[in-house]
Amino acid sequence: MDFRNLRAFVEVVRQGGFSQAGRTVFATQSTVSKAVKQLEDEIGARLLDRTGHKVRLTDVGEALYPRAVQLLADRSDLLAALDEIRGLKRGTLRIGLPPVASSSIFAPLLARFQQRYPGVDVRLTEHGGDELIEMVHAGDLDLAAALKPDTDTLEWLDVEREPLIAVMAADHPLARASSTDIAALRDLPFLLFAEGYAINRLISTACRRHGFEPAVAVRSSQVDFLVALAASGLGVAFLPRILADQAKGPRVKALLLTEPDTEWRLTMIWRRGAYLSHAARAWLEMTGNKGNYPPNPDIYS
Repeated sequence: MDFRNLRAFVEVVRQGGFSQAGRTVFATQSTVSKAVKQLEDEIGARLLDRTGHKVRLTDVGEALYPRAVQLLADRSDLLAALDEIRGLKRGTLRIGLPPVASSSIFAPLLARFQQRYPGVDVRLTEHGGDELIEMVHAGDLDLAAALKPDTDTLEWLDVEREPLIAVMAADHPLARASSTDIAALRDLPFLLFAEGYAINRLISTACRRHGFEPAVAVRSSQVDFLVALAASGLGVAFLPRILADQAKGPRVKALLLTEPDTEWRLTMIWRRGAYLSHAARAWLEMTGNKGNYPPNPDIYS
């Protein structure tokens, strides 16, 4: 049912005639008459009794009129709501962030986003990168931060690229150097992040390239705890440089990990072909100021 025809019908009744209705909807009298006739043809019954210069509702018209008024009101409300969402006065953003580096990288972005779009409900989920990827695939999250994916089922946007840093006790013999490769650390216990953190794969893959599996002493999702364990001499932890710089102190030493293919490349990911809300697009645009825009520019069209 065409809303323009409904509007013409309602205005004819409200204004008491076709010419008066035409002035209200900015159309000619013949256009309004044609619109009402099309509505009557669609319904299969006369809606208006045209007697002389007056119009009155038929019994079918009486039944339709209040419903037509309500339909037009509902449509107006819907369009207003959509305009608000498009303008980001309201909306929802379901985003997943890993605990690693979120405070350094994403806390300022979230603050800016909320200041700019205070009506958007940001629903934050915190997990390791692997679990966040699964949630994006399942449609439980619009966007998530994770290491650059190696699958064509996801789109991604660069956020931060950092070398990995080996963190150990300042009095360890290896701490006299400024850098190290993974092979030189093979006899040390490794202090890794908890299961499900993608950064662990970078370390494990590098170790396998050198023909060994690391002896893992502790796994934790707490950066401060891993640094404290490294400072106590329990083993070596691996952090992105942005976090290692914050962990500097007299009891720890940070060594650049000169190992190929261990760059910590943090991205925002979303499911390829998925609908992205206006809130999600706004977040990507804001995050994109830190790197390149997504390889799929169609999401902004």
